Amino acid sequence: MECGLGLPDSLVLEIFLRLPYDAVLRAGLTCRQWLAVSRDEFLWRELFYSYYRIPRSVPRHPAAASWYREFKRLFDCIPCVEVQTLREHSDQVLHLAFSHRGHRFSSCSKDCTVKLWDTERSDGNISLVHSCSMRQFNWGYTQFSQFNADDTLLLVSGVYLGPHHCSSGEIAVLSLENYTLLSRVRNKPYDVFGCWLNETHLISGNLHWIGNLTSCSVLWLNKAFQDIESENVNVVKRLFKIQNINASTIRTVMVAHCRRHDNPDLLLDYDAQSQAQRQKGRQHQPLLFDLGTSGSEEEDEEEEAEACQKEARTHGLRSTRPPQPTISGLDHVIQSRKNVGTRELEIETQVAQMMGRIHTKAPDSSLIEPSEEAEDKTYLLFTTGSLTYSPHQIGIKRIKPDQMTTCGPVLGKERSSDEFFDSLDHVIDIHGHIIGMGLSPDHRYLYVNSRAWPAGCVISDPMSPPPIAEEIDLHVIDLKSLREERRSLRAHRAFTPNNECFFIFLDVSRDFVASGAEDKHGYIWDRHYNICLARLAHDDVVNSVAFSPADQELLLSASDDSTIKVWRSPRMVRLAQTSTRPSRPRRLLSSWLSRNKNSTSTSSVNGKP
Repeated sequence: MECGLGLPDSLVLEIFLRLPYDAVLRAGLTCRQWLAVSRDEFLWRELFYSYYRIPRSVPRHPAAASWYREFKRLFDCIPCVEVQTLREHSDQVLHLAFSHRGHRFSSCSKDCTVKLWDTERSDGNISLVHSCSMRQFNWGYTQFSQFNADDTLLLVSGVYLGPHHCSSGEIAVLSLENYTLLSRVRNKPYDVFGCWLNETHLISGNLHWIGNLTSCSVLWLNKAFQDIESENVNVVKRLFKIQNINASTIRTVMVAHCRRHDNPDLLLDYDAQSQAQRQKGRQHQPLLFDLGTSGSEEEDEEEEAEACQKEARTHGLRSTRPPQPTISGLDHVIQSRKNVGTRELEIETQVAQMMGRIHTKAPDSSLIEPSEEAEDKTYLLFTTGSLTYSPHQIGIKRIKPDQMTTCGPVLGKERSSDEFFDSLDHVIDIHGHIIGMGLSPDHRYLYVNSRAWPAGCVISDPMSPPPIAEEIDLHVIDLKSLREERRSLRAHRAFTPNNECFFIFLDVSRDFVASGAEDKHGYIWDRHYNICLARLAHDDVVNSVAFSPADQELLLSASDDSTIKVWRSPRMVRLAQTSTRPSRPRRLLSSWLSRNKNSTSTSSVNGKP
C-alpha cells in the first residue's frame, strides 16, 4: 500500500523516534514507506538503548545482525512463558540438572527422591521417566545431582542421617542404563555436594577437626565403579588436603575445564567499557545496573590429624574435636565455644596460621600464571573462607593431568612427612556470603551469587560475621584472567540471616544467566548487556533453575512450593501452536506484536512487573 500523506522519510523518522517500539511496529504496517522507515537501524538503536536502559558505552553484541533483530531477540527469545507445571514431588524441590544432550533432566527434593524426566516427547510435554527413593539408605533428602560427560551415569548427593541425629553427606552413583546403584561415597560436610571430574571419576569431601575453630578439608577422587574393581587397583585417591581456620570449611566443589578460549561464548568488551570509564575521569569498576525490584577415614588421614593435634597441644590448644560446622549445624560449634575463652580462640587462630605456614606445600606458581603456549587447564573451584564460617572466598586449585585418575602413588606418599596441607593456587574474595555458583557453557566464566557485607566492615569474631544484604549480587569471574570482571544488577533478593543461608542454584546458557531467589521468583539476565529480562513467579522460594543445553529457550525452575515449572520463549510457544493447528496466512510482524497477549501474566520483561 502506498502512503498518500507524502511526508519525507526524515520527518517520519523523527516522529517514529518519539514513539514506543510497539507503536513503531504498528505504524510500519500502514504503507511501504513507513515500513521501510520502521526498519531503520538508527531508529532501532535508539529504541534498543532507551527501552532496555542499557548504557550507551556498552556496544551491540558482536554476533548481532542488526539492531532490530537484537531488540527482537531480547524480547521474543526469553523463556518466560509458563507452559507446564510438574507436581510429582511431594516436598520442596531443591535442584535441577540437565543431561549434556538435553534429552533428560533430574530433580532432587526434600521428599528424598531423585526423579528423571524426558524432554523429547512428540507432543512437547515433559514426562516422568523414573523415580528413585534414597530413604532406604538412611538419607534425609536429596540435594544435588549431575550427569557425567557421556550421560551414562548420574551423581546424586544427599544428606545422610547418622547416629545421634548427626547429619553428614553421601554421594550415590546411578547407572542410567538400568537405574541400578553402582556405588556410594561419604561426603562431609554435605554441602560439598560433589561433582564429576571426568566420565568415570567423581570428587567428594571429608572434614577433620584439629581444634575448636581449626580443621582440614580433604578432597578425594573416587572411581564410580567401585564394586567391580580388582583389589590391586586404587578406587580412591586423595587429591588435596587444605587447612581451614576461623571455623571455615570447603563447600560447593565444581570442576572447570578451561580450554584455550580461542572462541569464547561471550565477548564482554571490557576494553571498550574501561576506556569509556576513563574518558569520564572515573576509575574502572565492574558495571552495576540496578533496575530495581518488586517488592571412613583412611589411616594416613587419622595419623596426620593426630600429628596436628599433638603440635597444637604443645602450644596450649585444646584437643577437643567438635562436630563439623556446616551452615545448617552451627549450634554444635557454638556449643563447643561455651567452655573456651576468647583469648584461647585467638591463640588457636595464631597457632593455626603458623602451622599452616610451616606445614603447607609450597604453591606452584606456574600452574596459574599464563604460559607462552596456550594450553587446556582443569581447575577445581570451591567456596571457602579465612575470616569467618560463612563462605566468602572462591578457592581455585589446578588439577594436573596425572591427578585425573585413581592410579598412582599410595595415599599420602607423594608428599613430605612435614607437608600436611596443600596450598591454594588462587583465592578470590567476594566480600560477602556466597550462596550460589554456576559456570558458563564453555567454562570461561564463573557466575557467583553473593549477599554483600557492609563496606569497610571488620570481623573480630569468626562466629559473628557481618550482617548480609537482602539484595543478591551476581558477580562474573573470568577464569582466564582469574579476576572479577563485572557485577550484575541487583534484581533478586534473599532474607535469611547468615546462619540460616542456603544455596540458590543458578545456571548459564550461551546468551543468558538465570537464578532463583527467596522472593518467590526466578530471574533471567542477558549475559552481554547485563540486564534483567524476566521474572518467573512461584508460590515460594525458587531454589534452582536450569537451561536446556540443547535449547536455551527452554528453562526449568524448582521451588519450595514442591513444583517444577517449565518455561519456553514466546517464539517457541507460537511455533508449537502453529504446528498443532491448520496453517493459515499470518504476518510475522503481527505475530510478534501479539506476544503480550499470549504470554503468561506470571512473567515480566526487563525486570519490570
